[in-house]
Amino acid sequence: MAHILLVDDDDIIADHVAQVLIDAGHACGWVSDTKAALKVISQRKPDLVLLDHALPGENGTALLRRLRTSPEFYDLPVVMLTSATGFKEEQIALYSGAQDYIRKPFGARMLVFRVNQVLKARAHKPSHRTIGQRVGAEPDERQAMPRMRMI
Repeated sequence: MAHILLVDDDDIIADHVAQVLIDAGHACGWVSDTKAALKVISQRKPDLVLLDHALPGENGTALLRRLRTSPEFYDLPVVMLTSATGFKEEQIALYSGAQDYIRKPFGARMLVFRVNQVLKARAHKPSHRTIGQRVGAEPDERQAMPRMRMI
């Protein structure tokens, strides 16, 4: 089970996506703007973010860029889930660091499949570590525990 955050200002679509993902065995919640998304992400880092492009205030691609330049959230998996249909928008999102780009309208089975593919690709990588922890500049609590020695 993955914890998924959906960022979409359309309540009908957000409710539908959340229900599809919950039915697939994931935990899913949603917020309607990037400010609320950053608050949730900071308080509890989700396993995946589904992000719409057209949001009130800051757009989804701008949030994606902020996440990618953040020492704490640079590796957070993000899938764009948007009605922006242009090839240029898709290229910009993927170049900015999105793992996938799903266009609305979408099929429920296809959504679950693509989300699971991103989660599966991420499964072997360590999670919830800052850049400093990854390069050894900051202590990593998981590695700070003393190792038992066999005698």
